[in-house]
Amino acid sequence: MIYLTHGNILATVYQKASGNYVNDDALVGLSDAEGDAEKISEIIKTHLNLIPEFKLSFEKDNDKTFVIVEVMKGQQTPYYYEGDGQLIAFMRIGNESVPATPSQLRELVLRGSGESYDSLKSRYDFNNMSFTKLKSVYKQRTGNTFEDTDYESFGLIDEKGNLTNAGALLADESPVRHSRLFCTRWNGLTKASGIVDALDDKEYTGSLVTLLQAGTDFVRNNSKKAWRKVGDGRIEMPDYPDRAVLEGVVNALIHRNYLEIGSEVHIDMFDDRIEIYSPGGMVSGISLEGKNLLKIPSKRRNPILADIFSRLKYMERRGRGFKKILADYEGQVEFDETKMPVFDADNDDFTLTLYNLNYGTNYATQVNENVIENVIENVIENVIEISEEKMKQLMPEYSKKKLTKVCEILKMISENPNISIDELRIALDVTDRTIARYIVSVQ
Repeated sequence: MIYLTHGNILATVYQKASGNYVNDDALVGLSDAEGDAEKISEIIKTHLNLIPEFKLSFEKDNDKTFVIVEVMKGQQTPYYYEGDGQLIAFMRIGNESVPATPSQLRELVLRGSGESYDSLKSRYDFNNMSFTKLKSVYKQRTGNTFEDTDYESFGLIDEKGNLTNAGALLADESPVRHSRLFCTRWNGLTKASGIVDALDDKEYTGSLVTLLQAGTDFVRNNSKKAWRKVGDGRIEMPDYPDRAVLEGVVNALIHRNYLEIGSEVHIDMFDDRIEIYSPGGMVSGISLEGKNLLKIPSKRRNPILADIFSRLKYMERRGRGFKKILADYEGQVEFDETKMPVFDADNDDFTLTLYNLNYGTNYATQVNENVIENVIENVIENVIEISEEKMKQLMPEYSKKKLTKVCEILKMISENPNISIDELRIALDVTDRTIARYIVSVQ
């Protein structure tokens, strides 16, 4: 038996080259440990390209002798198996070493060259790009003005003035076509729950800043916020904590594998949960199953993007996204262990599941319905007849489209005081929360 530690490819190499490796967890020892150690050393030097740094040692357990093969982590990835007329790079998935996909291979090549996707020169012209969204958000969140020198210091252009991939992703009209965000509010607990499959769906393109804001807004607009009166104040009980949602969407956009063409970030909302999907698993390739999430070291696939979003105060440089999501949930009034966020990752995909803290609680539904019904009763009693001119006086900040929607709501209520929230929502194609907000504004 041979112990192979820290070697993603050596077990496969030894098995292919010698036919002696059997991974059945049986500790049988070796009759000729020194001879086998020489064979292992020769196999590594003959069949690996490049040759990693490794160390061979012996371990005795009673009458059994083992060879310990320790492989140091290499920086010049990928390392190839060469033999049988093949040249293959391997990735570790669980307990197996499997051939790397084309996308994984490109990522290994970048890592071996000391570069990242976001640092590379893009194929687009910087002079054709604008960054008004990035500049305005930077000013709003930090109080600082974005200067011309910041293009290079942020990593949007390189030292020669060429637009980087990071710059292309953050331009107002991002030319990176697979940098998109798909958001869907499904009807029920699955993606096919009945006659009406989706209650709301949006596709967003543009700057990563735009995608982040659009994604968090989509979740907020399709969520409810219950509350409970306590003394002189009240405790708010949101379906999903705002900070956890923000962290989840930031991580999905910043740490995704942009070398994976034909796949986008998805936010899928169900009655009981949100699933935030991002192409590309953990940078280290590890699975999260059985791991202590609080002790997993932070590794950044796109360090320039991570640094920019840190400057925008959307995330921390230290990369504590997992911890902050868990802490945000644990700090909520209605949290219990069954609502713990779930992180799922393999080499190709990353999915974060955030559970609806109010799902299945009767009081939450009752609170939301009572608030809306009380508001409607007040409207019926006091503002049955409101002209559009009067509406403009009451709500000068509302657009004509919003004013029209409010008038439609009030008209339907006045014509049918017994109309339900569901009937209003279906007729006007808005959420319960939107109906309540419009009605409250004219009380």
